[in-house]
Amino acid sequence: MTKCFFNRLLIITSLLFIGNRQSYAINELDALPFKTQYFKDGSNQFTINEIEKKPFTALRSEIFNFGVDDATFWLKLEAEKDLTFDKNILLIEQARLLIGEMYYQTANQHPKIARPFNFFKDNARKSAQGIAYRLPQTIKKGDIIYLKLKAHEAFISKISVVSEKELHNKYTLKDIIFGIYTGVMLIMFAYNLFLFIVVRDRSYIFYVFYIFFTWLTQISIQGYGLKYMWQQWPALNHYSVVLYSLLGLVFASFFTTSFLNTKVFAPKIHKLIKVFILLTLANVALLFIADTYVGFITMQLTTVLGVVIALSSSYYVYFKKHFKPAGYYLIAWSILLIGAVLFILKDYGILPYNTFTTYLLQISSAIEVMLLSFALADKINYFKKENETSQAQALQASLENQHLIKEQNVMLEKKVKERTEELESANLTLNDTLNNLKATQSQLVDAEKMAALGQLTAGIAHEINNPINFVTSNVKPLQLDIDDLKDIIKKYESIDFEKEIKPQIEAIEAYKKQIDLNFINNEITSLLSGISEGAKRTAEIIRSLRNFSRVDETDMKAIDLNEGLLSTLVLVRNTLPDNLTVIKELGNLPKVECMPGKINQVFMNLVSNAVQAIKSKEVQEEEEFLTIKSWYEDQKVHISIKDSGTGMSEEVKHRIFEPFFTTKDIGEGTGLGLSIVFSIIEKHKGHIDVVSKVGEGTEFIITLQVNTL
Repeated sequence: MTKCFFNRLLIITSLLFIGNRQSYAINELDALPFKTQYFKDGSNQFTINEIEKKPFTALRSEIFNFGVDDATFWLKLEAEKDLTFDKNILLIEQARLLIGEMYYQTANQHPKIARPFNFFKDNARKSAQGIAYRLPQTIKKGDIIYLKLKAHEAFISKISVVSEKELHNKYTLKDIIFGIYTGVMLIMFAYNLFLFIVVRDRSYIFYVFYIFFTWLTQISIQGYGLKYMWQQWPALNHYSVVLYSLLGLVFASFFTTSFLNTKVFAPKIHKLIKVFILLTLANVALLFIADTYVGFITMQLTTVLGVVIALSSSYYVYFKKHFKPAGYYLIAWSILLIGAVLFILKDYGILPYNTFTTYLLQISSAIEVMLLSFALADKINYFKKENETSQAQALQASLENQHLIKEQNVMLEKKVKERTEELESANLTLNDTLNNLKATQSQLVDAEKMAALGQLTAGIAHEINNPINFVTSNVKPLQLDIDDLKDIIKKYESIDFEKEIKPQIEAIEAYKKQIDLNFINNEITSLLSGISEGAKRTAEIIRSLRNFSRVDETDMKAIDLNEGLLSTLVLVRNTLPDNLTVIKELGNLPKVECMPGKINQVFMNLVSNAVQAIKSKEVQEEEEFLTIKSWYEDQKVHISIKDSGTGMSEEVKHRIFEPFFTTKDIGEGTGLGLSIVFSIIEKHKGHIDVVSKVGEGTEFIITLQVNTL
């Protein structure tokens, strides 16, 4: 494999050498044997017949650099002596020509348009080298060649006279060099894309896109894009150079921020790069709004600014923050900048126009791409070394600590014996204190339970007492009425049928009138109805008590929360003041999987607190309100308990769920009620919200997940 590599390298080197030698061999012919003049057609409308009469300006350079201009340039090549050519070609080395026409005029004749020279039996306009025209075998003194030329962006071209063999060598050399360049870019593209897939570092994917758009820019400039990729889309070729340059600049900026970590190392530069990216994207939009000439100028200015930002960023991070991988980055962009400057100096005639300077931009671009790949690899090594250094430092610190520990252990062992008895004594004291705290906590919880139980018991006693009194008060009159009915029955049973019956019947009828039998019947019906009503009310209380008192049920069950709310209201009914109106707005709820006893305890605590808040108001309204709501929304059940009581301040509201916090007087509460409520709701994976305002009341909103069986 190594041998094959060196063989290929030898072949490529030979081809480059041949290309250079051939270029030097044709230097004499390269110089144009014509008097050269030019005319700028700013209107882009003059024809060849009109242009003959226009004043031309002399031009002494064989490199025609007209800069960026949306104008058509006419070149007038006039023979100052008789010239003889042996199948020579007039080559215009500009791959981005929008218009390239040649007209030949002999003495006393009108100019005739010439056809491009099809060296490869293809349209010469698609050539990546430029456009070529075969020269006549003889050109007389005074004969004129007119060239009508217009470029997509900048018009920089060398026009020379070459032989077919020399033209073939130029085309071949250019294809070889761009083949090598494309190979380098493809290898770097695939290599860094693979590293991105493995490492998942964003720097690699930004770099991959930068390589891709840089390559597209180069093949657009050299004409390979139109020749091989977008022949059918001339509009894309029109925008390609500026568009791909700007997109490459965008991803180069993203790569700069990611690779140099400017967000950490240089926050101000990081913000500047963000603004620069937005400016570049705006330039992309401008390209399609305005013409390509304006876009090309703004692209050049943006590129210069981008290079300055990239170099200053890498310089700052490398020298100020001592981030070593930034060194490769700085060198890479410096080489690209130097290559671009030397390439431009060639276009202005300061440097010789040869094979090396012609392809200097591609050479520097390939070197830059490889150096940036080295920078990414060095970044991995940098972090690896930092990790190893930190591990070594940690190990060294651990060894030193171990040594210190061994020295201190000797001293500590002496003191351990002295402190053992003190620690044992302190341990016994702490155990006693802990036991006392547990006992105190248990007593407080029991006190809270007893307080709730006492409230519940008082409510049950009061609620059951009313219907029981109703029953007991009706039993005695019912007994008397039944005794009267028994007397009537006995009288009927004692009738002596051997005696005269009529007097006996009249006596019974008289007795019935005496005791008022109709009244007794009505009274019995009324008493039985009262007893039945008392029994129903007692059964309702017992049912509510049974629904509420599920404190021993620790299993999760699916229940209707509305039943728990109604049961709670029944049990606290005796504690409600006379001016309190209970508003019940209970929605249609699905069953909720919960611990019924715990949830009922939450309802009891919140309702009791609401009633106490209303009772504690200094000025009672004629009508106070306790509103109980329930609704189902967003797969959740919501319970609202709202009172018109005293309300709470923000400070109190933020502390009400703390254990032992209470606003009641000493001896009236333990401060555990709402803490227990919060704990129960939290165990059910729900949450409780509090809305309160001083003087307007408080609303507790409970939200529970619906997990039906």
